[in-house]
Amino acid sequence: MRQVSKQRNTRETKIQLTINLDGSGKVAVRSGIGYLDHMLEQLAFHGLFDLELQCEGDLEVDCHHTVEDISLTLGAAVLEALEDKQGIVRYGQMYVPMDETLVRTVLDLSGRPDFVFQGEFRQPAIGALDTQMIPHFFKSFAIASKTTLHMAILYGENDHHKCEGLFKSFARALRQATELDPRRAGVTSTKGVL
Repeated sequence: MRQVSKQRNTRETKIQLTINLDGSGKVAVRSGIGYLDHMLEQLAFHGLFDLELQCEGDLEVDCHHTVEDISLTLGAAVLEALEDKQGIVRYGQMYVPMDETLVRTVLDLSGRPDFVFQGEFRQPAIGALDTQMIPHFFKSFAIASKTTLHMAILYGENDHHKCEGLFKSFARALRQATELDPRRAGVTSTKGVL
């Protein structure tokens, strides 16, 4: 079973996280940010990952440390759960329509962290989640998990739909990439290593 538990304790956050890449979408998250919890629920449900998260962050300052540290912890857990990446599909891509919005995610579990984002939000926040932290969440994940991650809001009007589309497309692309290919004996690279 590809399941990992991680802790992160700093002066800014205290995080306990468990993820099972071969789960069924069970989720129990408490970040202290209601809208972020909603997005993490989408991530687990659409990725079919079992996800447990408890976070105490310095939300009296703002949401930055909480969002960033959750993403760093999640990325590190996914990287560890993939171990040597034997037999994984490696690549994932997904378009997700969310009413008037269309979002695309393309990723490679390459071991080479990179993040490219295209898109804009109209409002400074959705609930208690600063919209500038949405791409930062995914950038932090890409760094911690050593993933090449390209995301784009192709078009749309509603910020809630844009953000939810990003999380759903990311979840489904990550699910594709982390799945085991029964025909693949080694890693998905002619180099022999990822």
